[in-house]
Amino acid sequence: MRDLALRLLLAVALPTVLVVVWWFASEDSTDVYRPPLRTILSTFPDVWTGERLREDVLPSLVRLTAGYACAAVAGVALGTVVGSYRRVRAVCEPVLEFLRAVPPPVLVPVIMLFAGIGDTMKVAVIASGCVWPVLLNTVEGVRAVDPVMSETARSYGVRGPARLRYLVLPAASPQIFAGLRQALSIGIILMVISEMFAASNGLGFTIVQFQRGFAIPDMWTGILLLGLLGFLLSVVFREVERRVLGWYHGLRDASRRSP
Repeated sequence: MRDLALRLLLAVALPTVLVVVWWFASEDSTDVYRPPLRTILSTFPDVWTGERLREDVLPSLVRLTAGYACAAVAGVALGTVVGSYRRVRAVCEPVLEFLRAVPPPVLVPVIMLFAGIGDTMKVAVIASGCVWPVLLNTVEGVRAVDPVMSETARSYGVRGPARLRYLVLPAASPQIFAGLRQALSIGIILMVISEMFAASNGLGFTIVQFQRGFAIPDMWTGILLLGLLGFLLSVVFREVERRVLGWYHGLRDASRRSP
């Protein structure tokens, strides 16, 4: 419990300092586009009521979860195949590098042509951007499996699904989680972008509506809410990673303590 409290304290220390600086730096602001932080905070509870959270924030989180989950499954599955077989990797790498270089927001109009303007399009946009860090990190993680351990598994007849479950995925899991961490921030960005193009609800849609209606403090509350969601999701992800990769962090800490 003490370790958890310490981690939470360290996590909120810098954001707290930045909020204090923002508060005093904007205290005397009269610019309509940059209102004081006290005005934004006083507007926040009036804008983000329970109904608006249910109608705008919840759909955004559902789309983010669906697109992120699709990208995670596809990235790990394809990355494992590409990383395990040299010939498959030689054939796929040029195509993967080409597709990875295409910015996901550019694909929004293309995806709209095939998927329409509903939730399917938004989930596809999120998945199309999140899949690359997961895929590429999985490939590198699978390629970096210890050859001694791989040979030992082969000698003991550990093959097929058993080898994948007990050797490949555990050995590649630190890099897989590194890709998942990168994908989470990309997914939040694409969630907002996809809702700005064609939507009737969601955080991105609501922020744009505030901007078009010159409700500037309301718009800033939406941006602040996005930052809070990103922070909370990051904290949750770190806790999940710490639990799943407890063995890895334990080995790393032991190696640091050893002479």
